[in-house]
Amino acid sequence: MAGSSEEAPDFGRGVVIMDDWPGYDLNLFTYPQHYYGDLEYVLIPHGIIVDRIERLAKDIMKDIGYSDIMVLCVLKGGYKFCADLVEHLKNISRNSDRCISMKVDFIRLKSYRNDQSMEEMQIIGGDDLSTLAGKNVLIVEDVVGTGRTMRALLSSIEKYKPNMIKVASLLVKRTPRSDGFRPDYAGFEIPNLFVVGYALDYNEYFRDLNHICVINEHGKEKYRV
Repeated sequence: MAGSSEEAPDFGRGVVIMDDWPGYDLNLFTYPQHYYGDLEYVLIPHGIIVDRIERLAKDIMKDIGYSDIMVLCVLKGGYKFCADLVEHLKNISRNSDRCISMKVDFIRLKSYRNDQSMEEMQIIGGDDLSTLAGKNVLIVEDVVGTGRTMRALLSSIEKYKPNMIKVASLLVKRTPRSDGFRPDYAGFEIPNLFVVGYALDYNEYFRDLNHICVINEHGKEKYRV
């Protein structure tokens, strides 16, 4: 069973960023000029993201490295995380005796409008989930917030009786609306902030931003739909 509502092990919590963390000044980094004035600060620089993903790959390989894996990437926000994670998994496999076969499939979910979570998750893409029957499935997600979206996806997949399901999420938000779901592997635990960058978007903008940043009110109004 993927995730847990019980106390998670350390690697399930990830790098914890506290509520009073002020972040990094934007002037310390380079980022696309068309987003000048739209961001508050850098929450997680790109280099730290990449290093953390490398460690997640080692943790995943340690746990399930002798199994063939079906990686299910949750689009669109998870595509950079998934690409980097799969590349690290491939590198580890090539340089060890744990040679694994990995296939990657994609599913697209919609659970946000502007910066507000919608009540129901919409599955608007992806192949037939029945192909996951009997497989070892690694779901790769960008953000776990309330947990409702991931529980709904897991419920849809579990109907087809996969051999195993694990969830890797780059971010986990501390939110009072959480139902207690924890991914099996988490990159960073962050405050309840709306973040963009590293393929995380606000109405399709900011996916081309390498760092994970906090959007400001001006940015929200500028790109609101």
